[in-house]
Amino acid sequence: MREAVHGITTGAVARRLGVSPTTVRSWDRRYGIGPAVRGDGRHRRWSPADVAMLEEMCRLTASGVPPAEAARAAREVRASAVRAGAAGPVAPAPVAVRTAGGGPAGGGGLPLGDVRQECRGLARAAVRLDGPAMEALLRAALVEHGLVTAWEEIMAPTLHAVGRKWESSGDRYVEVEHLLSWHISTALRRAAVTGPAPASPAPPVLLACVPSEQHTLPLEALAAGLAERSLPTRMFGGAVPAEALDAAVRRSGPAAVVLWSQARSTANHALAGHVAGTAFGLRGARTAALVLLAGPGWLGRAPAPGMVRPTGLGEALGVLSRLYGERAGDPEAAGRGRD
Repeated sequence: MREAVHGITTGAVARRLGVSPTTVRSWDRRYGIGPAVRGDGRHRRWSPADVAMLEEMCRLTASGVPPAEAARAAREVRASAVRAGAAGPVAPAPVAVRTAGGGPAGGGGLPLGDVRQECRGLARAAVRLDGPAMEALLRAALVEHGLVTAWEEIMAPTLHAVGRKWESSGDRYVEVEHLLSWHISTALRRAAVTGPAPASPAPPVLLACVPSEQHTLPLEALAAGLAERSLPTRMFGGAVPAEALDAAVRRSGPAAVVLWSQARSTANHALAGHVAGTAFGLRGARTAALVLLAGPGWLGRAPAPGMVRPTGLGEALGVLSRLYGERAGDPEAAGRGRD
């Protein structure tokens, strides 16, 4: 196998480990855990034994071991592999161990369960507070998998794992959640900015958290998806007062209003009903916005007329795309905007 003979590049080993290439190079410079053999021009080429060493470095640092100490132990792993003749094609991943926090080290000590490998890499980077690695992994996930899969199968599961760890560990890992949230928000906003501009003026989609609700990341993911589809949005963010939401609806005449509620304690069904019943426009042609009840807070009660309750980002984007297709006279979308 070619990589067994020549080794793999720093970029390739970084993707395999779920860290940034900058982190790998920094470990080499600061702790002396670079490749045993370098290629022409001093370019780093990592053998299977080198990769095993870096995997051990990741495992130990994610478990809370100081980097210098982790590097000494990781170098011993490589030495042991070389002594044992470990020159096979790919070094096996180390067996997951229990960390001080009680979770498997493969995900940085977070309760991830059965998830994509990208989740584990993102979790390890988050626990290490490795901002460059998180940025690189999030960018790669959006490019490789697209927005919906990246959000539903990589970003959201990792966020949920961090939240569960925080709740069960006496307010530890707060800094991990804040940094991870910031990087995910940055990645989503970058995706929204790079999307095509709306093709023509059209009533917007209003995105708002209900009063007392501060979780905005799911709405940011939806805003990025709408931008990809060139659909106009107005993002109002967290904890929008009822009076402000009412004024925004009357002033902008939206095609739809998405109300996010994370918990049943914040779900405001009276407010949702008020928005769904708010008519606007010229006399004789007045209309009302479709209301999307987004988030787990709305579960437990059937949506009222004029409302839908999407189960995830993909479904919400589908509902809104069909709504705009219907407004544009798309015969395939007719009649499907309001369920």
